[in-house]
Amino acid sequence: MTENNIKSFDSNTPSDVIAATLLQEGGVIVRNLAADDLIDNVNQELREPLETKGHEFENDFNGYKTRRLGAILGLSRSAAELLTNPLALGVADAVLKRHCDNYQVGSMTAIEIHPGEESQILHRDGDFYPIPIPGVEFQIQAMWALSDFTEENGATRVVTDRDVLKGVKNAETEAFENIDESKVTQAVMPKGSVFFWLQSTIHGGGANTGSTPRSGLFISYCLGWLRQEDNQYLLMPREVAESYPENVSRLLGYQAHGKYLGIYPGDPDGLWWDG
Repeated sequence: MTENNIKSFDSNTPSDVIAATLLQEGGVIVRNLAADDLIDNVNQELREPLETKGHEFENDFNGYKTRRLGAILGLSRSAAELLTNPLALGVADAVLKRHCDNYQVGSMTAIEIHPGEESQILHRDGDFYPIPIPGVEFQIQAMWALSDFTEENGATRVVTDRDVLKGVKNAETEAFENIDESKVTQAVMPKGSVFFWLQSTIHGGGANTGSTPRSGLFISYCLGWLRQEDNQYLLMPREVAESYPENVSRLLGYQAHGKYLGIYPGDPDGLWWDG
């Protein structure tokens, strides 16, 4: 395991600088972007659901000492502030809008890694899309630190060596398993920070050898003309989505892409007709 060599910036760094580094390096940390009181509110709102339902998603991929929750906006209204953080959206704009008119939530998941958990298998988000397009990132990911991320408590493991990334095609699990550990680092960062990475970046949750859980909120933003990883329309009632400001409901998928794709009555950007 190498020392943390992921480039990091403070919260005053312009989003275009962060996006340019992300596209070049595959991953980047922005330190202390969210205020402690916001992070504390998200943690408080997710505490009971994590305790009662977080174990339901245990499996070989997710781990057996890791709690997970989806449908986050149905559980934590404060989490919407992380979803719509201006700097995060600026990074998503710069990376994704090269290939789409708008983008949407792919997945939004709370992940709490408990002591004794082993390292998650290395993988790439977005490999479930069946046809890759060279040069096109289908989505970007953001992991918000709801607690400090340390090497001991399971900070996200990541491969930032672009030569390694170029050498692994599609979802070649065996190739991921054979990656030299000297090429793997960890996204160590304080509570309130965020780690951005590309769809093409190989990564996985770290092993928790410490004594306290590592808590994070994972958000992916995907191109607006793609199917979302998690079906947001079925994860929560429409009235819940519409109870949020319009920018939030649009990110959940209640928007057309351009004038002709995903159109529905009432969308001001889509072209609706009767047939």
